[in-house]
Amino acid sequence: MGSGVRHDYKIKASPASVQRPPVSRRHVAVIVTCVVLAGLVALWSDGPAEGKQSLQAPPVAALPLPLPERPPAAAELPDSAVLAAAVEQAAQSGRGERVLLEVGSGDSLDRLFRRHQLSVADLHRLLALDEVAPHLKRVRPGDTFEVHRDGAALLGLTRRLDETRSLVVKLGEEGYSASFLEHPVEIRLARTTGRITSSFYAAGLAAGLSDATIMRLAGIYAWDIDFALDIRRDDWFSVVYEELWQDGEKLRDGEIVAAEFSNQGRSYRAVRFPDEDGRASYYTPEGDNMRKAFLRAPVHFTRVSSNFNPNRLHPVHKIRRPHRGVDYAAPTGTPIMAAGDGKVISAGTQGGYGRTVVLQHGGNVTTLYAHMSRIAASARVGRRVKQGDIIGYVGATGTATGPHLHYEYRINGVHKNPRTVDLPKADPVPAARRAEFAAVTAPLVAELDALGGPLRLAAID
Repeated sequence: MGSGVRHDYKIKASPASVQRPPVSRRHVAVIVTCVVLAGLVALWSDGPAEGKQSLQAPPVAALPLPLPERPPAAAELPDSAVLAAAVEQAAQSGRGERVLLEVGSGDSLDRLFRRHQLSVADLHRLLALDEVAPHLKRVRPGDTFEVHRDGAALLGLTRRLDETRSLVVKLGEEGYSASFLEHPVEIRLARTTGRITSSFYAAGLAAGLSDATIMRLAGIYAWDIDFALDIRRDDWFSVVYEELWQDGEKLRDGEIVAAEFSNQGRSYRAVRFPDEDGRASYYTPEGDNMRKAFLRAPVHFTRVSSNFNPNRLHPVHKIRRPHRGVDYAAPTGTPIMAAGDGKVISAGTQGGYGRTVVLQHGGNVTTLYAHMSRIAASARVGRRVKQGDIIGYVGATGTATGPHLHYEYRINGVHKNPRTVDLPKADPVPAARRAEFAAVTAPLVAELDALGGPLRLAAID
């Protein structure tokens, strides 16, 4: 039995005994050649011998290289100014485009700039200007901006602020600057006349008056004429009013400066005159105020549903009961105005009157407003109100068959017919200003004479 050790291995030769491959003749030739060349190089390096040419290259003269031309002075400016100068040059050269941006629902200027791929950094530079920020920070849907751009760069921006001014922002050498462009409005006087054949409103439109001017005309005579009930066929009017023009285009009608209205054969003239604070009122040519201390009707109504009547048959109780006011039918929610300056002495629910407000005026006059759908916040007991202030809204609370305002006018507690009672007048032109009033209004009265002459003659015929 074997020991398990193998005896068939070979003895490993020592390194000295390993046979090296023979050197070839080619290798010998290469070695000899290298030795010869090295010797030749050593000989030449000792210096050139007589009759030999030096292999050293001649020295090369150093020539100055031209540097790139520096840009003009702009290169020495700060980076932002360089950019501004470049943009200004682009603007002057006609490059870039003008686009109109419109603010949409939920938009901000930041969002608007990003959507149109405009530089938000430029927007922030604009908002850093004190004179610009107030006019750009608040925007509403429908607002528009004209933007002058060159790619993403903002060259300028224009925004119309109101009818007479625009904000103009431009980019110059020193950055953005703002200015305000004025749009002057020219006031021209216009004249027209009209005769009523069907309705006052239709006659006004036929005479070339705008809706706003028709309403102003009715407002001047609201204390003397009930335009819902008193107008008759062949009544006529003449009006001298302002027209506002800008850049050769009419913007709209302005204020009425003089008017005449003939109602049922009685003529009423009015001229406009400002007080010392610049607030204008209408007066007769004699200087009496057209405005009365009370409105004839404190609501814009569709019809009079029930007049002042001491023997009226009550529509609900079916008994004869005095109706000590006037009922003005109007849609629910129609604003109710204070008939005159006064103080709220009662505001709340009063039995069949429903929600009611009572005002105390000068001269022991009180006015009552009933059947309101709700009472305005301004009509709280103890508060003072001015003529025309909203004190409530038309409704049908209390004993009522439909939405309407029940209005009462009392003197010393005695009920008077609001439609026929003599209303106290407002203050006339002060005595100290009568001469000035006459000088200002004389030309206006002459205009009315010229306009109304043919109408008066036609009415006589």
